[in-house]
Amino acid sequence: MPAPMEKDVKKGERIAKKLARAGVASRREVERMIEAGRVSVNGKKLDSPALNVVDSDDILVDGRPVAAAEPAKLWRYHKPAGLVTSARDEKGRATVFDRLPPELPRVMSVGRLDLTSEGLLLLTNDGELKRKLELPSTGWVRKYRVRANGNASDQRLKPLRDGITVDGVQFQPMSVDFDKQSGANVWLTIGLREGKNREIRRALEEVGLIVNRLIRVSYGPFQLGDLARGAVEEVRPKILRDQLGIKREPDAKPEALKPKGPRVRVQSGRNSPGVSLRGKKRGGR
Repeated sequence: MPAPMEKDVKKGERIAKKLARAGVASRREVERMIEAGRVSVNGKKLDSPALNVVDSDDILVDGRPVAAAEPAKLWRYHKPAGLVTSARDEKGRATVFDRLPPELPRVMSVGRLDLTSEGLLLLTNDGELKRKLELPSTGWVRKYRVRANGNASDQRLKPLRDGITVDGVQFQPMSVDFDKQSGANVWLTIGLREGKNREIRRALEEVGLIVNRLIRVSYGPFQLGDLARGAVEEVRPKILRDQLGIKREPDAKPEALKPKGPRVRVQSGRNSPGVSLRGKKRGGR
């Protein structure tokens, strides 16, 4: 008796991955959207992300067709303090996406910076790239310039370098360099490979230092450089190829874009190509 034929498996790619590549949201967020009944394929509402799709499928999100995926792009954004890193805020506060230049496409942030933090925030139009850059296994160091109230000493900073536990949460060892003491404040440069919620603030408070300014100056090889506060600049294709293995046709040299809104002063200034050391796009809308 002949063996039963295996059920045909539709080629293509998983629906969540395809929508992430199209910049709808991260893969995990897309899965939540599917569970909420917001995604349909060929007129059928999905209740599970376990589906492969091809280019000819008719895919709708919230009743609207999904555009074809654009080439993966990455932007550096100099986030000012006072903006929330989320698409919407339940308290009605301004978000980074409210202040991005209108000519930018739909983007997502790579990780977050909290309300009062500032500096380098990476933005991308590709959910798979976002996921890759956020994975702890990527192992990229995120560096911060930190001003804190109090006096620093090797003995006080040692628990941070060794790894410290705060309220039952274990923080991995940080690299901590003393920069200078300025009156009642100390300036430090701190490096993390995996950042938990408010990790630097909580860890320094545990050793008696109260953070009053926190600036991210780098995320792996991508640097804040002299990018003006509130400005956005696309990372060049060559940098994406060299650092991430992403290949696409080179575009013209990117220029810094001006943000929206009256609260951010922008200068054109000089801008690094995306890789240099010192501390810009728009998301999930």
